[in-house]
Amino acid sequence: MKGRDQIAERLSAAGYIADGELATAISLMQLLRRPLLLEGEAGVGKTEVAKALASLHETELIRLQCYEGLDQSAALYEWNYQRQLLSIQAHRGDDADDIEHLIFSERYLLERPLLAAIRRDKSPVLLIDEVDRADEEFEAFLLELLSDFQVSIPELGTIKATSIPHVVLTSNGTRELSDALRRRCLYHYVAYPEVDREARIIVARVAGAGASLALQIARLVNAIRKEDLRKVPGVAETLDWAAALVGLDVRDLHDAPETVHETLTCLLKTHEDKAKFRPEVTARLLGKVA
Repeated sequence: MKGRDQIAERLSAAGYIADGELATAISLMQLLRRPLLLEGEAGVGKTEVAKALASLHETELIRLQCYEGLDQSAALYEWNYQRQLLSIQAHRGDDADDIEHLIFSERYLLERPLLAAIRRDKSPVLLIDEVDRADEEFEAFLLELLSDFQVSIPELGTIKATSIPHVVLTSNGTRELSDALRRRCLYHYVAYPEVDREARIIVARVAGAGASLALQIARLVNAIRKEDLRKVPGVAETLDWAAALVGLDVRDLHDAPETVHETLTCLLKTHEDKAKFRPEVTARLLGKVA
């Protein structure tokens, strides 16, 4: 598909190596002007998709990091109460209606990510990151924005989008998202990359990593992910490890088994996982890497 191939090439130029299904999803996202929901394990590169899209479109990335208890004031807007109080004191004695009209104006409005995203002249990329961490009530609040790209502010009325943002939502699957939210989005599941694609990611993102070393690293990381780990290493950890090996002048994993084992701290992020990877385990897995 022509659009998919063009998107894949442009993402690659922006430093993101996408598979065909993801490139298709992004192509349709842009064609239909629909939000894109990306689900997958932590560390598979969901957030990087939004960053690459912002680079691809040469536009601003606006990020809303979701968390339990997130409310509209943190996500949409709030009033600058301190400045409002100062203004009230400065206009003491004036007509109350005039003061109210003054303090509930643009001058005292503090934009938060969602409001900022629909008021830009040029369409930004809006990243709603880890939406599954937010409460169901906040998820319901998002529906108006994702359906009509407008928000309601009681003091100012309905604000419609100046330009439609490119919206990417990510979820790690910590809770089930509502059908209503899913209906408003295109969907793609982001899995850990296959060996060949992860090798290409390493070559693209780590200066000095040759194709042969990158393939060895990708194969060993793939083998490590199949072990019984508490925290499976993501792509970001792979890139850190590759950068460490290149920085230590490793050109072939088999020539530096001790360095390979000692630098696994870049991949293994819990005490239990590090305790499992004794030198003999590393040697066993390294033996599977051609």
